[in-house]
Amino acid sequence: MNIQAANRPTAAEAALLETYTDQIGELPGDGAVLAARDRLFDDLKRGGLPTRRIESWHYTDLKSLLRAIPDNAPGAEGRAVAAIVPGATVLAFEHGKAVALSGPDGVSVVSYGAALTDGSAAAGLIAYDRDDAIGRINGSFVRDGYVLSIAAGTELEQPLELQAIHGAGQVHGRFPVEFGSASKATVIERHLNAAGGAAFVSTVSDIKIGDGAEVTWIIVQAQGLEDTHLGQIKVEMGANVKFRLFVINAGGKLVRQEIHVFTAGEGSDFTLRGVNLLGGESHTDVTMTLGHDLPNTTSTEIVRNVVFDRAKGVFQGQIRVAQDAQKTDARMACNTLLMSDEAEMLVKPELEIFADDVQCAHGATVADIDHKHLYYLMARGIPEKPARALLINAFVAEIVEELDDEPLIEALEGVIADWLESHE
Repeated sequence: MNIQAANRPTAAEAALLETYTDQIGELPGDGAVLAARDRLFDDLKRGGLPTRRIESWHYTDLKSLLRAIPDNAPGAEGRAVAAIVPGATVLAFEHGKAVALSGPDGVSVVSYGAALTDGSAAAGLIAYDRDDAIGRINGSFVRDGYVLSIAAGTELEQPLELQAIHGAGQVHGRFPVEFGSASKATVIERHLNAAGGAAFVSTVSDIKIGDGAEVTWIIVQAQGLEDTHLGQIKVEMGANVKFRLFVINAGGKLVRQEIHVFTAGEGSDFTLRGVNLLGGESHTDVTMTLGHDLPNTTSTEIVRNVVFDRAKGVFQGQIRVAQDAQKTDARMACNTLLMSDEAEMLVKPELEIFADDVQCAHGATVADIDHKHLYYLMARGIPEKPARALLINAFVAEIVEELDDEPLIEALEGVIADWLESHE
């Protein structure tokens, strides 16, 4: 759709145009950054919000689902809260503003706003592909975030928490992060609505991982009941890298979390573990693309979904194995518990294989709780509601326990338990 030519742009499209027109004079950036913003927004304006006619957005028709965008609320507040893991270093991003500019030894912290102002951010303000609505929205409106650099050989003993906390209104953040060779770190990207009221949030994390590094990145999305959350993480893996990505979606009204990973070195290993907890009339979409571009790389992806009420979930996972990527081992599975007759889960696993010496597989299951297991627990004196909660917890806890870090496991199990308690 062409917003300029259309007789009736949607309310959300009109609000985006009005917001950009109102803000363009005050958005940070030098000439190169402003030119990049204009290109991104012009593409968004001409193409419109994506519809089901676009293959990668087929199950999340953003034009129809995004009914409105809240007014910008520059005075809204989102005060930092305690770290999800005791002892973690918190870099707070409070309602679109980076407020902590120092980190542990070996970690350089610079505000993304400064990178916009001096023009160094301009090169990164590009769309991932022709259908990259999230990148275009974020690049057009982003004002701040964090630019992190972890020095080669640095080993962080405690997690680093990027805490994106906000109130109502519009918030756009960006987090370019570079891990030096042979570094080891755990980063928690945490999203919270602290004050209530509808929010429109976009976040882009650009990650580059040097040779031999070991990185665990955890996304905890616990937005408010009326929030729209558009998240994107892009990862480039060097040689012999071990990258573990854990995603927990436990909030939001309309959520799209994109994951784009590709290998830039042999011997890399990528692990994705996801837990999607959906209730009410929410819509949550996790879309992943993974490019095995070089030989001797491995990956495993397991996503577990629990869907209540009239919620709708989407998982799209595409693995591409290039012709030169011999000895690739790639496996993907998506498992779902539907807890209501009106709940819905759409799964689209894809394999595109151009090499001949590979091991690749994918699978998906959708089911209700096993009533034999439920009867077993109830026959031993456990009431039905706690018995169902135990079975659901067991279904998703298996994913979290792979972290092999007790404080981190306890923190994430707490997020899951709190959500289940409010929806059982």
